[in-house]
Amino acid sequence: MSIVNTFSLQSNRKIKINFDGGDLSSDAGLLLIKEFSAKIGFTQLIKKKFKTNDKSVRFHKDDENLLQMIYQVISAYFQDDHADELALDPVFQSILDKERLASQPTLSRFFNRMDEDTLIQFDDIDKNLRDIIYSIKRPEHVLLDLDSTLFDTYGKQEGEGFNFHYQAHGYHPLLCYDGLTGDLLKAELRNGTLHCSNGADKFMEPIFQEYLERGIKTYLRGDSGFSSPKLYETCERNGCSYAIRLKQNPALIALASDKEEDLYKATQKDQISCAVTYGKFMYQAGSWKYPRRVVFKIEKPYGQLTHMYTFIVTNMDMEPYQIIQFYCGRGKMENFIKESKSGFDFAAVSSHSKVVNANRMRLHMLAYNLFNWFRRLVLPANMRKQQVDTIRLKLIKIAARAIRSARSITFKLCSSCPYKKEFYGTLKNIQQLRVQLE
Repeated sequence: MSIVNTFSLQSNRKIKINFDGGDLSSDAGLLLIKEFSAKIGFTQLIKKKFKTNDKSVRFHKDDENLLQMIYQVISAYFQDDHADELALDPVFQSILDKERLASQPTLSRFFNRMDEDTLIQFDDIDKNLRDIIYSIKRPEHVLLDLDSTLFDTYGKQEGEGFNFHYQAHGYHPLLCYDGLTGDLLKAELRNGTLHCSNGADKFMEPIFQEYLERGIKTYLRGDSGFSSPKLYETCERNGCSYAIRLKQNPALIALASDKEEDLYKATQKDQISCAVTYGKFMYQAGSWKYPRRVVFKIEKPYGQLTHMYTFIVTNMDMEPYQIIQFYCGRGKMENFIKESKSGFDFAAVSSHSKVVNANRMRLHMLAYNLFNWFRRLVLPANMRKQQVDTIRLKLIKIAARAIRSARSITFKLCSSCPYKKEFYGTLKNIQQLRVQLE
């Protein structure tokens, strides 16, 4: 017989505390994620497509472990160790249909079984899920924001290295987001010493081909780290319109000298206010096979005498100021990367093996995308622009008591939850989704 310790608060002796509340969970909102994932065929797709090469008979199957980790990441239980704490959580037991969750050692062994084949499976799963999501709402075009970031490493992990740009040791992955929706379309873990543009053309080729097959127009934006003729040629060959920044150099500045002179004359009498001018010219760098269109902006900031230059190479016919505005919109990508890292622990690369770390990254990518689709497609309109931490606080971290009977389990959610309306609204939106599954 267990003894329940009851404590009284010194501030108010009438208030007593113990941990005898019953079969409770603090993550009842995960039931919404479960309903959504079932509606879009996410759970069935994982069970059908995902399997490691280990043929051993196991109590906790690979697809079950993958789903468990995805739900853990969505609810901010990022570490493998958290599985031990959640082993008997009634919500996790119910959404995974298991009497007990896989433990930390089981999950760690699961990650170590992953290899190059599972990375290919993740690619297939991602593509199939996009087909399903686009059956709900097909985009007219896709805006491909290409960038890289740094994943910190510790010790002598395979593939880690010193990255000159970030002045730190780590991995240097390539990322491609949809700039309109925030969906993470592709991610590749790379050695830390590689330059941004190294292999970017091969990285983007499958994405271009995928959207060509769908008949969806693609646009690409990238900073000066991706000013590579191989990437330009890949975009042009696949019908992708692009705007990629160029690093300024004396040749580019000389070609823009006429507009700079105009800007200087226009600000002679007022050297305090901000002034901007735009222009364009054809330019061929030494490594380019033929000239390309370059648009530019020259800006004199408020209160300064110096001029700032922005050069963009593009194959689009828009006016220079429109292309500059189009390019500057890629600033939102920094927010996507930040949310991926802080909200979904995207940079968790704790294994010595690079391929294991790559698979772990892809798992977190799946969790990010599942949540992003959930937010975009079924959350009430007033919550769709909120960050993951805010949505977790409002809709995921809801206390509930599990009441079990012979035939069913009833979750009695917190009566004082201030977001009941949003909860019911989300559930209604999920049930009304029109999804085309195979």
